[in-house]
Amino acid sequence: MATVTIHDKVFAPFISREAISERIASLAAQISSAYRDKNPLFLGILNGSFIFAADLVREVNVPAEISFIKLASYKGTTSTGNVVTAIGLEENLAGRHLIIVEDIIDTGKTLHAFLPEIYQRQPASVAIATFLTKPVALKYDVKADYIGFEIEDKFVVGYGLDFDGYGRNLPELYQLV
Repeated sequence: MATVTIHDKVFAPFISREAISERIASLAAQISSAYRDKNPLFLGILNGSFIFAADLVREVNVPAEISFIKLASYKGTTSTGNVVTAIGLEENLAGRHLIIVEDIIDTGKTLHAFLPEIYQRQPASVAIATFLTKPVALKYDVKADYIGFEIEDKFVVGYGLDFDGYGRNLPELYQLV
């Protein structure tokens, strides 16, 4: 894997496609075991989680559904501090076992702002699966149940994560140099 340039920033290889695939298979096995008889609803947070959500759901071997909602708090390489809901949630969550799928938990603000709306809809249970988490950057009490990778507080692109809209299509993860 060589470095990639997006806009004026250079990104170095960070986590390989193979390591990502292995980790997702492991997470899917854990979820399949925990949700054997529960018909979970996976709720992917767009845009970043779409690749992770697709790969994760394909590896899960229990009956499940998937839907998406669009929440945003990033502009460029930093969080704006504001959470915007662009596409609303249409599914009835009452009594459902919900697995929220995130690309990255950074400060935790996005989920912290969104979770009260989820709990108002009275799901049977709520779990969070995230591709990445940055424990050092966490400012809100948000805990993931299924974590792909814990990383340092550095900006990353690839595997669904972007820099101003670009880089999501990279099959591996790259870190800002």
